[in-house]
Amino acid sequence: MPEGRIVKAISGFYYVRTPKADIQCRARGVFKKRKWSPLVGDLVTFEETENGEGWVTDIHPRKTELIRPPIANVEQAVVVGSLRQPELSFDLLDRFLVHAEREGLEILICLSKVDLVDDPKKLIDRVRGIYDPAGYPILTTSVEKDTGIDELKKELSGKLSVFAGQSGVGKSSLLNSILPSLGLETGEVSRKLGRGRHTTRQIELLDLPGSGQVADTPGFSQLSFTGMEETELSACFPEIALRAPRCKFRSCLHKNEPSCAVLEACDKGEIDKGRHQRYLQFLEEINDNRRY
Repeated sequence: MPEGRIVKAISGFYYVRTPKADIQCRARGVFKKRKWSPLVGDLVTFEETENGEGWVTDIHPRKTELIRPPIANVEQAVVVGSLRQPELSFDLLDRFLVHAEREGLEILICLSKVDLVDDPKKLIDRVRGIYDPAGYPILTTSVEKDTGIDELKKELSGKLSVFAGQSGVGKSSLLNSILPSLGLETGEVSRKLGRGRHTTRQIELLDLPGSGQVADTPGFSQLSFTGMEETELSACFPEIALRAPRCKFRSCLHKNEPSCAVLEACDKGEIDKGRHQRYLQFLEEINDNRRY
């Protein structure tokens, strides 16, 4: 039977892309009985019907799976943070990074709207100082000035990527710059609230020139740490995970334990103290979730 990848899902229909065409399919009832739904990004086997449509009969094993947005087999997360409108939120940035790390995705930090800052170097250097110890590549972009767009295209090439970031940071604008024919709707940032409105309402995989795909999604809405154990969190901070084996205690949570290699690295400036503080904040949230 033919195979393909689900590139869009709307109202119970799954659009499966094959080398020849996109086939509109429904899912067999057996998936509902198993409480297992096909996701955009899934590689599937399907059975064609006489009217040119089809039925999804099998879902191939997934490499990765995100819950919100619900999408499978993503390889890379492009975590977008704007330098202005809205102001860069390190708390939100780290939440996105933790969820991407937990899923084992490659990560690229994309700083957008660099044209809105009079002297962006100081702010960009600050971001690099925080995230260079974690090993995250950082790319600066401006849609208005066409800055960093070619570099972004290279980073997306050959991979299935998803954009993550709060509303208004310019995810749809970046996608429009990469694929001008899209004409995706973009939203202005509310001056009063300092955040944008959602402009993407469904998940769709978009083919990139040459190779690779990028997912246009409504955004990551699962930013809490429900279901995560406190011992899992440090693995989602690469600079902490690197030093944790050198701590005196194997169960060290890097809070105030003696001979903690992570705390020592913070004191030496090898780990940004603000980022470690957010790690402790997330740790508290995980503990709070366990109490209720």
